[in-house]
Amino acid sequence: MVNKKLTGHDLMELGFPAGRSINLAISLMQKHYGHLSPAAQLDVLRQALLAPDKFVTHTVLGEIIAALAKQHPERGEVTLHVQPKPYAVFGDSLIEADAKEQMNLAMRLPVTVHGALMPDTHKGHGLPIGGVLATAGVVIPYAVGMDIACRMHFTLYPVPAAVLEQKKQQFKQMLQDQTRFGVNTGFEKPREHRVLDRPEFNQIKILQQLKMRAAHQLGSSGTGNHFVEFGTVTLNANQNSFNLPAGEYVGILSHSGARSLGKNIAAYYTQIAMDTCRLPVEAKYLAWLDLQTQAGQEYWLAMQIANEYALACHEQIHERLSASFGEKPVARVDSPHNFAWQEHYQGQDVIVHRKGAAKAAAGMVNIIPGSMTQPGYLVQGLGNKAAMDSSSHGAGRALSAKQAAQVLYQTEMNGLVKAFGVELIGGSLQESPMAYKNMHYVIESQLQQVEVLGTFAPRIVRMDR
Repeated sequence: MVNKKLTGHDLMELGFPAGRSINLAISLMQKHYGHLSPAAQLDVLRQALLAPDKFVTHTVLGEIIAALAKQHPERGEVTLHVQPKPYAVFGDSLIEADAKEQMNLAMRLPVTVHGALMPDTHKGHGLPIGGVLATAGVVIPYAVGMDIACRMHFTLYPVPAAVLEQKKQQFKQMLQDQTRFGVNTGFEKPREHRVLDRPEFNQIKILQQLKMRAAHQLGSSGTGNHFVEFGTVTLNANQNSFNLPAGEYVGILSHSGARSLGKNIAAYYTQIAMDTCRLPVEAKYLAWLDLQTQAGQEYWLAMQIANEYALACHEQIHERLSASFGEKPVARVDSPHNFAWQEHYQGQDVIVHRKGAAKAAAGMVNIIPGSMTQPGYLVQGLGNKAAMDSSSHGAGRALSAKQAAQVLYQTEMNGLVKAFGVELIGGSLQESPMAYKNMHYVIESQLQQVEVLGTFAPRIVRMDR
């Protein structure tokens, strides 16, 4: 941790609400726990938040807990279960303790029915990324995630992969000409799409406010780990879902979500959830909306619109590239991984949140990317019920974006990417291949959930700069 002292941001990340309790906690921790590192101080505060009853009489921590209770006297109306419900964990050795702590908290909610962790799991806000959570009659905006309907979209062409090396410069130029990345970025002349004609854009206030920006950003990609890339698809067997002989082919893979539309929907309804569903401070990001309420129904509809919009963005990306490539695809695969579905599980109708987890129902074809230097995998779902018909959505982070920027080096990243024969356009140190888990271990940990059909190796990658 670079900071020599705790900051308000550190405490808000931990779950403190803005206000007096933050200043008090920082002051008391500096005075009484100044001999500890900031990380160790945060661990002390985390333990107090997770079990406030144990520390309410503590000389120092009790004062902080009292301040929290005074700041939000109405909190605590929802009581969490003392022990988390049991849940399945896949790739246990690959998952850090803080992510499991987040899942344990989610499994203590009175609305929780079932849960599972995928092998790419790492810490997030509320539900860990890689977490699958089934609830009864409610939806949790933060368990869907801020980037609603973020997904993988894959196109396969019946073209030998050797063309990627032979015409590398042409493919690089295609990516530069036909894709756009960034927070406020869109095409100068965006294409139209029927999703923008949906009546919900006139019926739901937040969607009315977001429509113009959504129209501008249609067909573009976000920042961070979002990408569009050409790669080598290796099919292992002559008998496959794509009706192609075993061999190596050209594929396109893209990763992004519903852009500003999804982010603003998530922020708007998360605030409503937090205002109406009073949870202990450590669980505030797990606030839910009852689907029988107006807010719950609005969020559910807005989430569906965000899903259609994200899909439209990917379809336009792939259509632009296909036209530039001059080839017709033989198959497309689409898989959202920040979404909630209405499903029937163990005799009960539930809402299944998959945050950074993909659906892997029996027979469902999907692609799970690795990193710039690790192959992704084309897979077919096996319908594993312990995993709630789910799989990982990628390799998963071994280092957070912040950690990667602090401990990795750009020259090292550049050398590694070059050594693997990958051409990179844009891309930050935060997305270095070294920031991600070993993809082979991730796949090995979920062979009860998916069957491997082939691999996808990135060759020409574009990301935001």
